[in-house]
This record gives sequence, C-alpha cells and structure tokens, in this order.
Amino acid sequence: MDLLLSVPIFSYFAGPMLGSWSGSLNLLFFYMTWTTLVLSHPPLRIELVGTVAVRIVFWLIPSLFFLLFDTLVPSLAESIKIYGSASLPRRDARFLLQQLFLALLNLAISTTIQAGISIGAGTLLHRPLFKTSTTLPLPWQIVKQILMLYTAREVLSYYVHRYVLHARSGRVAELHRNFAHARKNAAPYSLMLYTDHPLPLLLNRTLPVYLPAMVIQPHLLTYFLFTILTTLEETLSMSGYSIVPGIIMGGIARRNATHYASRGRGNFGAWGLLDWVNGTSVGKDVVDDIHDEAEKHQVKERSQRAASNTGNMVQEGIDGLKRARRSRKKNSDAW
Repeated sequence: MDLLLSVPIFSYFAGPMLGSWSGSLNLLFFYMTWTTLVLSHPPLRIELVGTVAVRIVFWLIPSLFFLLFDTLVPSLAESIKIYGSASLPRRDARFLLQQLFLALLNLAISTTIQAGISIGAGTLLHRPLFKTSTTLPLPWQIVKQILMLYTAREVLSYYVHRYVLHARSGRVAELHRNFAHARKNAAPYSLMLYTDHPLPLLLNRTLPVYLPAMVIQPHLLTYFLFTILTTLEETLSMSGYSIVPGIIMGGIARRNATHYASRGRGNFGAWGLLDWVNGTSVGKDVVDDIHDEAEKHQVKERSQRAASNTGNMVQEGIDGLKRARRSRKKNSDAW
C-alpha cells in the first residue's frame, strides 16, 4: 500500500478512502506538483510526455527485466513459462536488438500519431482534448469513466482483432500474422507487445485505448490512470508466465498465451468476455476461471475448517488430560 501511495495518482485515488495522515500528505504533495506542472507546461506536452513515461515505466523497463531473466536463467524461466521452453525468447543478441529497435520505433510512431490526433482535435475544439486543469477529478468520476473506457476498449479490441487482424485475407491480417504470430506453439514475452508491424499495432494497441478517451474526453489524470492500468495489464498478459497472480490477470495471461500459441484461432478480446459470448474462446474461458477460483476458495475454506476442527479436538484432548490429572491429584490428596 505504501508503494502505491508513493505514486502520486494512486495516492490521489486512495488517499480520501484511507483517511490517514499519510494519504492526506500524499494528496497535498500531488496537488502541489500537479498544479505546478499544469501552470508551467502546455497540455499537449504533459499528455505526450506523461504517456511515454507510462509506457517506459510500466512496459519497457519490466519487459527488459523479463527478457534478461528469460535469457540469462532459461532453466528457471522455463519452469514458470506457459508451454515451457518453447515460450522462451531466442538467445540471439542480434535478433533481440532488432526486436528492441522495432518496439521503440513503434512506440515513437504511436506517440506521433497520438500527437497528431490531439493537435487536430484541439484545433477543432479550440481547447485541449483532455481536461488539463488544477481542479482534480472526483474519485467516483474516475471510477465511472474508467469503467466506460474499459468497456469501449474491450469492444474495439475484440472486433478489430477478430475481423481485421485475423481476417481470412487482407494486407493488415497478413502483416499481423508475419510479425506478431511468427512463432508457433509458444506464448509471447512482454517485449512483443510492441514488435508487431506498425499498422496492425496501431489498430490493436493504440486506437482501442485512445479512441474511447477521445469520445469521453476525461480529465488528463483519468486518462493517465487508464493508460497505466492497460499498460500493466498488457505487459503481464504478454509475459507468458504461468505465475501471474489473480483470477483476472492469471486468466488473461493464459488466454493470451493460447491466442499466440494457436496463431490467432480465438481469444481475441482483452478480458475474454466477448469471446465467451461469441463462442470464440480457446481453452478455458472467463467463466471457467471464475469456477476454478470459486473451487479454490471452497477448498481453502474446507481446509481451514478441517484444521480448525483438528485444533479443537487436540485442545479438547489436552484439556481432558489436564482434568484427569487434576482429578487424580485430588483423589491422592484425599487419601
């Protein structure tokens, strides 16, 4: 919790709910920092620099760390990779440097496209696309808009992924297959999040996040939080690890790994809800994840209940021995 509160936007979101001095001080510090930033820099610069910073901190740095781990200790990484050794990246420095260059190029292209859209929208609206003011959004507004953004992103991701990127024919689908799905029977690794061809990558990663934000036009802080959450989700889901925690993230990572291993036979949505509705799930679907998690909790509850009953029986046995000992002592004293 302290780690989350040290990040300003998390301290803003959680501070009022925690009601502690730590949360209040973090909130005050964040407000002063944000106000200084807004008053000293143009909105477009804050948006673009902030977006790139989010990508670097929550995707690039973790993906490079995962890549080093997978290549330096493959025997250990293999044991926690979905599909085992087949999911390890190639131990070829030249190939990996080429992938890193492509990923950074795609990040630059995505940022440039975002800048062009923001400038064009700002010109038409005669104001910044996102609300960039010293007035902070209320937590309930953030929650409502984040839910709206996630819903729109899920719909866009599913239908673009299914009918454009994995169409039976078409140049975009061919590019996506050749770049993103070049490996067979293997889960991806996090650097591959940005190693697709630039065109399908824009359709698959950039537009489903940015277009809903253009329509809703939330506060820039809300957009940053949404970008942080989606970037973290994509980084973990692309990691290919079988130890990604949580009922939600663990299921997303496994379905994404199956999507790549099957070369796009199904699992087109980010969260799996539309795959379940449309019957395009491959392997376990989101409902199976919920059932599995419920069974885990039932097993835990039964284990805890059995342990508690065993503990009670042991305690009763000890108490019985003590009572018997006291009774014998009393009888001996009486004699």
